[in-house]
Amino acid sequence: MLKVAVGADHGGFALKSELVPWIRELDYEVADLGAHSFQPDDDYPDFAEDVARSVAEHRADRGIVICGSGVGASIAANKVQGARAALCHDTYSARQGVEHDDMNVLCLGARVIGPELAKELVRAFLLADFLDERRLRRRVDKVNLIESRTAWGREGAT
Repeated sequence: MLKVAVGADHGGFALKSELVPWIRELDYEVADLGAHSFQPDDDYPDFAEDVARSVAEHRADRGIVICGSGVGASIAANKVQGARAALCHDTYSARQGVEHDDMNVLCLGARVIGPELAKELVRAFLLADFLDERRLRRRVDKVNLIESRTAWGREGAT
């Protein structure tokens, strides 16, 4: 069973509250990493990091982070080595991001899309598998090489 880590700040809290039980109904295991109550002063980087680390450290297979626009969550999640996060507001990108780019964290903007489109995006993301073809693996390997050459997001980097 696929394990999905989900997190959201105040901007994505209502949408996360709707998506988490729905994802469970689809028979996925869900790790709800918060927020667990509406906190108007919480910050998206905290939740994006928790979800991205959960995926990068193999405690979850996929991650979903929700903030107001999805942009900040995407930026923050991508600072975690091993996370490949993308902001998606269409089903093609949510599916193709996994199939071609081995995306493992979906970022959503709760102030940009509604709950029904969010469900379609989550379904596309969770049902997709990386197409481990030579050309696609080569590209993902190049992304991983870029990540290994940069100090951004790595522990102890100066």
